[in-house]
Amino acid sequence: MANLNRLKAVLAEQDKTGKWLAEQLGKSTCTVSKWCKNSVQPDLQTLERIAQLLNIDKRDLLTPSQKD
Repeated sequence: MANLNRLKAVLAEQDKTGKWLAEQLGKSTCTVSKWCKNSVQPDLQTLERIAQLLNIDKRDLLTPSQKD
């Protein structure tokens, strides 16, 4: 699967862990790990909540699509 989100990179940039994010969202660390590995994607509502927690624009969590 293509890398659709930048969650792992943004967490690293902010010195935050997947465990911290999981606790904030009430999700399992396994779920957040899957998001960070891009094997599963968070829904849009959750993506919005993640952006709020990280104090960034939700677009900063997404990998830009390639235009040919």
